[in-house]
Amino acid sequence: MLPPRLVRRLVLAPLVFVLAVAAIVGLPVLALVALVASVPASRQRRGFRVLSLAVAWLLLESVALVACLALWIVSGFGGRIRTAPFQDRHYAVVRWFLASLYSVATRAFGLRVEIDEPPATPEEMSRRLTRPVIVLSRHAGPGDSFLLVYHLLKLYGRRPCIVMKAALQFDPGLDVVINRLPHAFVHPRRTAEGMVTAEIQRLAKGLGPADALVIFPEGGNFTPGRRVRAIERLEQANLTEQAERARGMSNLLAPRVGGATAAIDSCPDADVIFVAHTGLDHLITIGDVWRDLPVNQVIQAKWWRVPAADVPREREEQVSWLYDWWERIDTWIDESKTEAQVRRH
Repeated sequence: MLPPRLVRRLVLAPLVFVLAVAAIVGLPVLALVALVASVPASRQRRGFRVLSLAVAWLLLESVALVACLALWIVSGFGGRIRTAPFQDRHYAVVRWFLASLYSVATRAFGLRVEIDEPPATPEEMSRRLTRPVIVLSRHAGPGDSFLLVYHLLKLYGRRPCIVMKAALQFDPGLDVVINRLPHAFVHPRRTAEGMVTAEIQRLAKGLGPADALVIFPEGGNFTPGRRVRAIERLEQANLTEQAERARGMSNLLAPRVGGATAAIDSCPDADVIFVAHTGLDHLITIGDVWRDLPVNQVIQAKWWRVPAADVPREREEQVSWLYDWWERIDTWIDESKTEAQVRRH
């Protein structure tokens, strides 16, 4: 259960500073533990890599929290915190944090990110600057989600509006920043689907030319059990055709189409971008990172843009269209995994 906001501000946020100071003071001991954890050589200096990322995360988040506190004070103790200038400043804080963490992570783990995106034609470059976008992304763990938001901010100059799980507010930095920017938090077990749809509609109606509404239609990370339950849910709703199509996808959960169609209907001028990632999709928890450290790997991403004029407007056509794209993404993931295996051998 998520604690009240006041508790999160008075307990969880200061805890970040306590942990950061403890990490700096105890760095010699932590380094010794990391050395032991990195033996034998087959562990690829696992302890040092994880330690460097953890310490960097704590330090960067501490700085971000200080910046947010300064912005709150300068805004008149929150009085102007939601005005356009302060929104831009908060996006700048997020951009700095993600860019810094991206630099540390790629160096510590030797990662390389390859993005296959639409060709940079004059029309494409113009649309990047002048069109709101609805981003429908595969839900592939925190690593891939982090990369998606980073690229939207850093490479494309977009201002993401994100629909995310409410539990992510346990992270103090994310909690403070996101609650000051356009967003929608979802409580999977408590929030009715209609309420989620209404929140998505609210965000979509407010999209400007530089904004990007980010939705993860699957609603959660892929697991075999979730895949089966998603298919069963469609069958119980007598959506036989959708259930059959979902059964044919081995890497993705059946998309929950209500949120995506609500966003499209609420902002008909928006282009739709489909995003797929692979390479970090098996890393969900800290334990996953420790057991299967992603060292010297290539993270592949694929972005497809569909102009607003080519997006279906009738409900049945939209559902079929979304499943078409999800099947295309599933095929791309299979092909990417095969290429990765060939590369490793």
